[in-house]
Amino acid sequence: MNRAERIRNALDAGLSLESLRIEDDSARHAGHAGAQPGGETHFNIVVVSAAFAGLNRVARQRLVNDLLADEFATGLHALSVRAHAPGEVVS
Repeated sequence: MNRAERIRNALDAGLSLESLRIEDDSARHAGHAGAQPGGETHFNIVVVSAAFAGLNRVARQRLVNDLLADEFATGLHALSVRAHAPGEVVS
């Protein structure tokens, strides 16, 4: 299972996702800190879940980071998170 699939599984288990978009952005960071030859180190995600209702941006980011702690421990270097509750504008 690749990292994107593990990210999807971890977030779905912890958040009951409404939607999730994952982009592996590792190639754009080749040669930068944390980049690895095989990629899977830098990701962008857009996630929608009712679990984010009433939480501010920082609390949403922390929730996602906590759910992905194992991925950060095993080589995920950077994660850009856009987290929304249902009904919020998703871009």
